Amino acid sequence: MSGIVLSASVRQNLLSLQSTAELLSTTQNRLATGNKVNSALDNPTNFFTAQGLNNRASDINNLLDSIGNGVQVLQAANTGITSLQKLVDTAKSIANQVLQAPTGYSVKASATTAAPTGAGPLAVAGTAADLTNAGTNSLNGQTYVFTPAAGAATTITVSSTVAAGNVNSIDAFNAALSSAGIGLTASLASNGSISFTSTNDNASQTLTLGTTPAANTVALSGTGTFALVTPAGGAAGKPLADAASQIIRGSLVKQYNDIITQITTTSQDASFNGINLLNGDDLKLTFNETGKSTLNVKGVTFNAAGLGLASMTAGTDFLDNASANAALTKLSAASGTLRTQASSLGSNLSVVQIRQDFNKNLINVLQTGSSNLTLADTNEEAANSQALSTRQSIAVSALALANQSQQSVLQLLR
Repeated sequence: MSGIVLSASVRQNLLSLQSTAELLSTTQNRLATGNKVNSALDNPTNFFTAQGLNNRASDINNLLDSIGNGVQVLQAANTGITSLQKLVDTAKSIANQVLQAPTGYSVKASATTAAPTGAGPLAVAGTAADLTNAGTNSLNGQTYVFTPAAGAATTITVSSTVAAGNVNSIDAFNAALSSAGIGLTASLASNGSISFTSTNDNASQTLTLGTTPAANTVALSGTGTFALVTPAGGAAGKPLADAASQIIRGSLVKQYNDIITQITTTSQDASFNGINLLNGDDLKLTFNETGKSTLNVKGVTFNAAGLGLASMTAGTDFLDNASANAALTKLSAASGTLRTQASSLGSNLSVVQIRQDFNKNLINVLQTGSSNLTLADTNEEAANSQALSTRQSIAVSALALANQSQQSVLQLLR
C-alpha cells in the first residue's frame, strides 16, 4: 500500500486506532480466558512460577489417592481388631462357662500318709491344730515332697519346731500347699494320718508315688509314707470322671475351637487392596512429592497362633477349672495385645488423616498462589473494555475529522 499517501493527522489517528484495537483484543482475551498471563510471552516470571506451583499441586494431588487407600487399609485393620476382640471375649465367655459347669469328676484323686505308729506317745494321734501332739508322735520330723508336672518340687516338714518349711497344723499345711501352687487340700483323719485330695481347680490331675511326675500329675515322696487311694470303679491315685459333666465340657471345647478358627480366618480377611496389616503385611505411605516424608506402619500376625491361642482337645482340655483358668490367662493376654495394637493403629490413622487434610490445604495454597500470579481481575478488565470501546469510537470520529480537509478539496474539484 505504499502508493497511498496519508496525511500526518490521518496517520496519527490510524496509529491510535491500531493501538486501541490491540489493547481491546488483549482485554477481551483476558475476559475470555480469565487469565492475565496465558503464555510465557505475557509475563515469563509469573508464567513459569505459576507453572511450578501448579506442577507441585498436581504431584501432591496424585499422592492423595494412595493416602486415601492407606486410610482404608488402616480402617480395615482396625475393623478386624474390633472383631477379633469380640471373638476373644466370646472365647472368654466359653472358658467362664467351664468354671460354672459341674465338676468333671465324681471322685478326685487322693492319697494318705501313714498314721502315727510306735510305743506310747509315738502312736498318739494329733489334732488339726497340733499334728505332732506337741512333737511327741511319729509324724514329728517327717518330710513330704510334692513334685508337680511343671515347676519345682516343694518339701514340707511336719514338726512342732517353728522354722521355714515346717508346719504343725492342717491350716498351715494347706497354706504351704497353696503358696507352692500344689493343687491338693490336706485334711486330718481320726487316726492321725493326713489325707491329700485334689482341689476342684485341679480335679483332673493324677497322683503318683516317686519323684518324676507325668503331665498333669503330682508325684509324692519323702520320709513320710504315702499310700494312693483307689476309688470304687477307678484306679489308684486317679480321679473318677463324671460322664455327663465331661460331655458338657467336651461340647464347650468344640465351641471354643470354633471361635479359635474364626479368629484365624477373621485376621486373614481384614485386608484392603491386597494389604493386610493383621496378616504380616507392612504399609508405607508417602506424603510429599519428593518422597522424603513417609510413614511406615508395621504389620502384625494376629491369627490364633500369633495371639498365643490354640485349639483344644476334647478329653484333654477343659477337664477342670485349672485348664479353664489357663485358657482365660491366655485370652486375657491376647485381649491386651489387641488393645495395644488398636491404640497403635488409631495413632497411625490419626497421623495419616492429619497429613491427608494438610495435603488438601497445601494444594489449595499452591493453586491460590498460582492464580494470584496469572488470573485477571475481571472487574478491571471489564472496565478497560468499556473504556477502550469508548476510545475506539472517539478515534474513529477523530479520523473522520482528519479526513475533512481532503473532502473540502474534493468539493472544489466537483
